[in-house]
Amino acid sequence: MTLYYQEYGEKSGPLMLFVHGGGVSGWMWDKQVQYFTDFHCVVPDLLKQDKKMGLEGFSIGNSAEQLLKLIEKKAKGKKVIIIGFSLGAQVAIQMVSKKPHLIDYAIINSALVRPIPFSSYFISSSVKLTYPLIKNKLFSKVQAKTLYIGKDYFEKYYEESSNMRRDTLISVLKENMAFELPGKFSQAKGKILVTVGDKERTIMKKSAADIVKKNPNCKGVILPGIGHGVSLAEPKFFNQMVEKWIIDGKIPEGKIIN
Repeated sequence: MTLYYQEYGEKSGPLMLFVHGGGVSGWMWDKQVQYFTDFHCVVPDLLKQDKKMGLEGFSIGNSAEQLLKLIEKKAKGKKVIIIGFSLGAQVAIQMVSKKPHLIDYAIINSALVRPIPFSSYFISSSVKLTYPLIKNKLFSKVQAKTLYIGKDYFEKYYEESSNMRRDTLISVLKENMAFELPGKFSQAKGKILVTVGDKERTIMKKSAADIVKKNPNCKGVILPGIGHGVSLAEPKFFNQMVEKWIIDGKIPEGKIIN
């Protein structure tokens, strides 16, 4: 399948790969690529592949493989930083597990790594009932609010979500809810910052703790006053957090995850 991506910033700088979450696409990182102009920013759209995608379905594993090939093509000896949110954070975890020595820094934001029991059984039926709602603007506005998507991006969010195929949505949800930490995650050699918002669900906070415990290179923090989507809710804070972590390993203020 064809992997779609855009490039920004200084191509001679360190490579910074941004992996978006489910329900959004590469535009969620607009405020980041505007900030990290000294970096070679690469922003893929995981679901904007080709017409076969709807038949083959979305896969975290396949997405990770494609992005690793992209990094190997673009990095050329440069430092590599990957930043993933939600579904994209799961992909990032898969990437550092598959290639433990390739990635120098990883920021894992809001990654679910505790599989939800029997999720595959109820996803198909629940999506069948709720799928027509994705074309309802009021419903989309409620969903957008939970992801901190403002007025500037709502129309884009609505357009993309209302055009998503039902089978694609089902495969994304199944992959997301069944994901667990790969066995080789413990071998990842890069520095890893794990974040979760203190307003997120308990399972998300427990997932963050699981990630931190599985790799000695992980540092984790619960970010105060934030739900699911810190990079959209507080882009200035998020950008500075990433920058300080990369430059001097500074962990942002919040409850440290042990």
